[in-house]
Amino acid sequence: PEVLAIETQQIMQVSTLAMDDPEVIAMWYGESDVRTPDFICEAASAALRRGQTFYTHKWGIPLLRETLATYTGSLYGLEVTTERVTVTSSGMTGIMMLMQALVGAGDNILLIDPIWPNGASAAQIMGADVRRVSLEANSQGDWHLDLDKLVSAVDGRTRLVFVNSPGNPTGWMMERDQQQALLEFCRERSIWIVADEVYGRLVYDRNVAPSFLEISNPVDPVVVVNSFSKSWAMTGWRMGWLTHPKRLTEKIGDLVEYNTSGTPEFLQEAGIVAVRDGEKTVAAMVERCRNGRDSVSRRLAEMPRVTYSPPTAAFYAFFKIDGMADSLDFAKRLATDYKVGVAPGTAFGPSGEGWLRLCFAQSVDRIDEAMDRIERALA
Repeated sequence: PEVLAIETQQIMQVSTLAMDDPEVIAMWYGESDVRTPDFICEAASAALRRGQTFYTHKWGIPLLRETLATYTGSLYGLEVTTERVTVTSSGMTGIMMLMQALVGAGDNILLIDPIWPNGASAAQIMGADVRRVSLEANSQGDWHLDLDKLVSAVDGRTRLVFVNSPGNPTGWMMERDQQQALLEFCRERSIWIVADEVYGRLVYDRNVAPSFLEISNPVDPVVVVNSFSKSWAMTGWRMGWLTHPKRLTEKIGDLVEYNTSGTPEFLQEAGIVAVRDGEKTVAAMVERCRNGRDSVSRRLAEMPRVTYSPPTAAFYAFFKIDGMADSLDFAKRLATDYKVGVAPGTAFGPSGEGWLRLCFAQSVDRIDEAMDRIERALA
């Protein structure tokens, strides 16, 4: 009954109207227009030719887990043991398994919205209540969190706090002082923090976004979710990983067994190469996104009725349109009548009404044409 009660994701409601229309410029999903680099694809192809097509380790093949542990440790200046790393068949699969492990009927979770909708739906599938604490936008479109409001929403049934930072769709980042305060609060109450940090490398004012891994202890109730999708242009490969306390390792392995029975080995071989040899790929993605952000920002600043502040992280423009009362309907009309695909703000929670999201991890030419069409729609 919980599954039947879930609303079809609103981004999908828009995209299904025009996904097969070749004239539509699709900016509704969180992916770039960059193909996965050849050196990553070749690693998968070579693994297929070697016959790596059988069942494999449910936590991930040892070399990929070691590679991810080394990568994480190097990125944040800490030591991560391999036994704390589990490879998952997408970041979303990791989130779903965490909800299966940590919440149940009668529990509640807190999440900070506007936020990508899938985490809330995963909790609802498990019968948990979802409590939203909204970021606040000022008149310029900058987003801020009132941490007191977040912690005051906690009660005796709260099992976890879901933090997406850098955030989708806003680009908001939880800075170190708020991370530290939230960690201490949750540590004292044995409340889990599930930190979705998949955009941690797509940052424009520093090398990497603040991570809960930098301030937590290996035994703290903290799990960080990550993905190959964004930084390495691998959205269709469906691979991610979790960094978690050792005490969860066995149970997460059980959940891998019951959900997917493991991630294909030939894909994991590509993951090793991506992480080990892909720093130039990540740097190029950041630069592409920076150029896309600057192009979108320049155009939105010229449009009437638009409130927008360029984000310092992630790869989305989240902008408000004055007088737009139904963002879902407006996004559908943009797709069908103006041939440009964006996500409605209400896909990310009620606080997103009046806003739209587009992904600017695109070529400048593609962005310019999309902005021309949006400008005509607003005229």
